[in-house]
Amino acid sequence: MRIISVIPAKGDSKGLPGKNVMKILDKPLVAWSIEHALNTKLINQVYVSSDSVTILDIARDYGAEGILRPAEYARDDSPSEDALLHVLSKIEDGDPVDYVVFLQPTSPIRAEDDIEKAIKKIIEEGADSLLSVTPIKDHFKWRKNKTGEMEPINYDFKNRRPRQQIEELYLENGSFYITKTDVLKKERNRLGGKIAIYEMPKGRSFQIDDAEDFEACEYLLTKMYERENAKQ
Repeated sequence: MRIISVIPAKGDSKGLPGKNVMKILDKPLVAWSIEHALNTKLINQVYVSSDSVTILDIARDYGAEGILRPAEYARDDSPSEDALLHVLSKIEDGDPVDYVVFLQPTSPIRAEDDIEKAIKKIIEEGADSLLSVTPIKDHFKWRKNKTGEMEPINYDFKNRRPRQQIEELYLENGSFYITKTDVLKKERNRLGGKIAIYEMPKGRSFQIDDAEDFEACEYLLTKMYERENAKQ
């Protein structure tokens, strides 16, 4: 079985310019996901897809293979699936890939065995795709309806129940996705067929979109390392 990881990392970002090369705890942001993938024994190869030569150099420095992404797949409105499929077109060549593990570099907080457990889960459940999620069962959720008025989504405010009894929902936290290659090619989507989930706690579900997110992730990673060092 051949399992690869693809980490799409564009050189430009509107929310936080250059975030993928910004250092978090003295390591470029993209390097965190590279190391997570390389430390997952079930992954055979790790690829970084980028339109940035700087990011591709960082990828190679940290042990991944860099693949230059064409400009048409690196626009602001380009889906990440374009990058995943482009990598497959470059590397299969008679050696088919069974699963693609798509890691988002903007999610640097993962336990060292998260990805391995998720790969085992999709295989054991016979699923076609998997997404990482965070349970949000203890939140009262609201939205604006078509007329602009507020309405609850997951509970009846006229018959309020304890938070533990409200409907269990899941947040797609964006940390990673795993997809069977044939499903990815057919659907041109990271999700399809029978979909499984891999639950992660809130503390490992941060995505970096702006400077405030970056600072929050750096703080959480610092605390994580302090706890690990205290155990040693």
